Amino acid sequence: MRTLYFDCFSGISGDMVIGALIDAGADPFQMEEELKKLNIEEEYTLSWGKVVKNGITSTKFDVILSRKPEHLHEYIHSHEQHHHHEHSHSNDHSHDHEQSHILDHNEHSHSNDHSHDHEQSHILDHNEHSHSNSNSHEHHHHHDHRTYKQIVEIINEANFNASVKNMSLAIFKKIGEAEGHIHGLPLEKVHFHEVGAVDSIIDIIGAAILINQLGIQSVLSSAIPTGSGHIHIDHGVYPVPAPATLEILKGVPIAASDIRSELATPTGAAIAAVLAESFCPLPTMTVESIGYGAGTKTFKNHPNLLRIIIGEMQ
Repeated sequence: MRTLYFDCFSGISGDMVIGALIDAGADPFQMEEELKKLNIEEEYTLSWGKVVKNGITSTKFDVILSRKPEHLHEYIHSHEQHHHHEHSHSNDHSHDHEQSHILDHNEHSHSNDHSHDHEQSHILDHNEHSHSNSNSHEHHHHHDHRTYKQIVEIINEANFNASVKNMSLAIFKKIGEAEGHIHGLPLEKVHFHEVGAVDSIIDIIGAAILINQLGIQSVLSSAIPTGSGHIHIDHGVYPVPAPATLEILKGVPIAASDIRSELATPTGAAIAAVLAESFCPLPTMTVESIGYGAGTKTFKNHPNLLRIIIGEMQ
């Protein structure tokens, strides 16, 4: 069985997941074409390339927003800086019943690289947004935040294959339920401040596209370190892990870490929580490819990377 293992020794975020998948051999150009089905490409440009983190060559992925949001969003500290989480992580027990239909992918993919950490020396403009902003669907335009319902509509209208669609919807639902729980709102009323940001939409759906492309049949993960210390969000100063991240990780083993930084973001946490069938040490497998996805921050004695290992389990 073709298995993907998330080795989250430095946490997990959406952009780290995509960087690691590209590094392991997935094709970002094909992902970019698929993402155009969302009809929001005037809102962003994608960039990816090789960087070195504490001596390890890895791939850094970024979403460059076409404009700065007018309002601060939750988790802006880690999210907006480079238009991406430094890393993310999450977990959840609902993946048990979702996993069977979520991972039905078979295509394969090649890898790509270009650019560097500081990083956007070669920003990829092949996704130029020259289309006009016609006022058809309001949710297809610049938004500082989107509702859960709007995100579901965008995904349903995009005509992705069933695997990509199911993975994406399950991850957004996980985050939406966590945000709703924190703020005391039903799912339909949740406005995705941080998660509805364009970069999170790209991170989640892009990860689903690449996992599908690589023909992954099962996903496993290590325990998830969340970091320590405090972060500033628009409601004030909060302990790490942030409330939404911790809510997403209910039922998932989290690991202690002395690093004073947010190591797991809501998007990364939700990807792991929804997709991982179990959280365990590296399983017995024949390794076929390895990928390193770079986070935005650099730590003095610790490579800020997500490692993924893809191989065959008997």
